[in-house]
Amino acid sequence: MTDNSRPARPVVLGQNQYGKAENRVVKITRDGATHHIKDLNVSVALSGAMDDVHYSGSNAHVLPTDTTKNTVYAFAKEHGMESAEQFGIHLARHFVTSQEPITTARIRIEEYAWERIEASDASSRFIGADEVKHSFVRQGQEVRVTQITYDGSSWEVISGLKDLVVMNSTNSEFWGYVKDKYTTLKEAYDRILATQVSARWRFNWTDDEQKMPHWEKSYEQARKHMLQAFAETYSLSLQQTLYQMGARIINNRSEIDEVRFSLPNKHHFLVDLEPFGLKNDNEVYFAADRPYGLIEATVLRDGCEARIPVDLTNL
Repeated sequence: MTDNSRPARPVVLGQNQYGKAENRVVKITRDGATHHIKDLNVSVALSGAMDDVHYSGSNAHVLPTDTTKNTVYAFAKEHGMESAEQFGIHLARHFVTSQEPITTARIRIEEYAWERIEASDASSRFIGADEVKHSFVRQGQEVRVTQITYDGSSWEVISGLKDLVVMNSTNSEFWGYVKDKYTTLKEAYDRILATQVSARWRFNWTDDEQKMPHWEKSYEQARKHMLQAFAETYSLSLQQTLYQMGARIINNRSEIDEVRFSLPNKHHFLVDLEPFGLKNDNEVYFAADRPYGLIEATVLRDGCEARIPVDLTNL
C-alpha cells in the first residue's frame, strides 16, 4: 500500500544538450574550370546554463537550433571548409564565445569523399572531355550485385551495382518544362546534378556453348563507360543523362544487351544567405534528403527484348 503522506522524492536535472543534427552542407570551390567538393554532415550539440528552460520553459538562454543550422551554412561561405576539423573548430569556438549561457559545444562531422571521374580518350567529341574537372564519384558507397538464373539448359546473368553516388557540379540545366498552377520550381540554367545510381545489365550469354564473358573486366568496363557518359553529357534532364549512360554501355560492351536504371535525383538547393548579409555565388547548397525525383528506364540493344524486372527492389 502506498503511503501518500511521505514527501515526494526530489527530482533534479542531469546532463543535457541541444542543437541541430545532421546539417548537410556541400561546398563547391571553383578554381577556374577545376572544381573541388567538400561534402559534410554537421551535427551541433550545445550545453551550459539550461536549467531554466527545462524547469520553467523560459527560453531566455536558448539559441534556436534553426540559428545553429544557419550558422553552419554561413560559416561555409565565410570560413570555407579547408578540413572537417578546422570547420568544426570555427563553429565550436563561435558558439561558446558568442553565447554566454553556452559553456560547451560539441560538433560532430561526417565527410563524404569524392574522386574525379576520368574522362575517355575520345575527348574531341565531348564537352571538354579531356579536361573534365567538374564531375565526381563518391567513394566507398558502391555495392556490386549479380543475379544468376539457370534452368538446367540456359542461363540468365543480370549484374550491376547500387549506391554509387555521382555528381556534376555544373553542365546541367533544367528548364522548358510544363507549368501549371501548382508549379513553383524555378528554371535552372546551371545546377548541380547528382544521383545515387542503381543499375542492372543483362548479358547475352545464355548457353554453355557460347564463349563466357570476362566478368571482372566486363564489370569494370561497364562501370567506366557509364561514369564517363555521366561526366561527358551536357545534361538538360536526368532522363537524357540516363539514356546516354545506358547507350554508352550497349555501344561499347557487345556482351550486354539491356541496361535498367533507377536514378533518384539527389537535389541540391542554393541556400539563401542574404539574411546574413552574404552573397551565394553558386557555392553553398542544401543537400535535400527527401522527397526526391525518381527517374527509371531501360536501354536496349535494337531488336532485343527487355527482361530485367521494372522493379529492382528485390533484384
